[in-house]
Amino acid sequence: MSNMAIYQDHISIWISLLFMDLVRHLRYFTVVAEELHFGNAAIRLGMAQPPLSQRIKRLEQELGVRLFDRSGRQVRLTEMGRLLLGEAQEIVARADRLMELARHGIGGALKIGVPPDLGAGVIAALVAGLRERVPEARPAPAEMWTADQVTALAEDALDVGLVRHPVTAPGLRFGPVLVQTPGVLLPSDDPLASAASVHLADLAGRDLVLFPQDGEPGPHAETLAECRRHGFVPPVVHHGMSLGLVLAGSAVAFGPAGQAAPGVRWRPLLGSPLAWRISAAWRDSTEVTEEFAVVATRVLKDNAGMVDEGSVPKRRTRQRPASGFLA
Repeated sequence: MSNMAIYQDHISIWISLLFMDLVRHLRYFTVVAEELHFGNAAIRLGMAQPPLSQRIKRLEQELGVRLFDRSGRQVRLTEMGRLLLGEAQEIVARADRLMELARHGIGGALKIGVPPDLGAGVIAALVAGLRERVPEARPAPAEMWTADQVTALAEDALDVGLVRHPVTAPGLRFGPVLVQTPGVLLPSDDPLASAASVHLADLAGRDLVLFPQDGEPGPHAETLAECRRHGFVPPVVHHGMSLGLVLAGSAVAFGPAGQAAPGVRWRPLLGSPLAWRISAAWRDSTEVTEEFAVVATRVLKDNAGMVDEGSVPKRRTRQRPASGFLA
């Protein structure tokens, strides 16, 4: 290594240490400003009061201003202290976010689990939304079914995920639960493809393409139970996400309208009998995971047609119309 390279490394380390020292002192300042009591602030920071007072004085000396008025029995912020508090809080929050991102992965990558059938457009909107709200983040989405996401979150192989409910996963935290009401995807030449809506019972005799049972055990069981309750018992259930069997005329599938493709028609299901529930999930609550939950909720509503669980009325059993499918 050349002398210049060694010099540059030393300068970089020195600047980093100065920055971290400044952030540390600004953190002390913000806590004292929030408590307006050096003793209480010291307890929050896990340190003795005299060193805290000394570091606040050192920060005032370095900035060349008085941050607190200690003349009376009560600690008060000076006018300059009030002006600087917002900036200090922002710097501390940014530093905390950078540390979180560093812990989440090499180079600040945020490892995100997404269902393989979520759709490229929705994933793109999710990544764009995260970059807008958390500029330091480097979203790294990976397509994984819920069961795999739960395991990866527990093992810290993922930072956040989008999982389908019901989920049995002690230790995980969840964002708002949203509901997607899928329709049916049919071959274009299927007689039902021209119907305004399709009753589940009208799908009788057709095979079904559905997400894998081991990947989505809860939703898989719920979906098939609703199909049976409404008179549709598929002869064969193909597990996966490919619409090749639908395109070939060998099966039907459930999904949002956005999954329609050339040769595949989407039609709503009469009475919206199916309801897939999804939410953000994470193990450790941080500013980044909370931002992810906010972005994911907005994107799933705006780009995937999902709605809040509380706004969906409870489904009632609907009998199959006597005269086949509805025109």
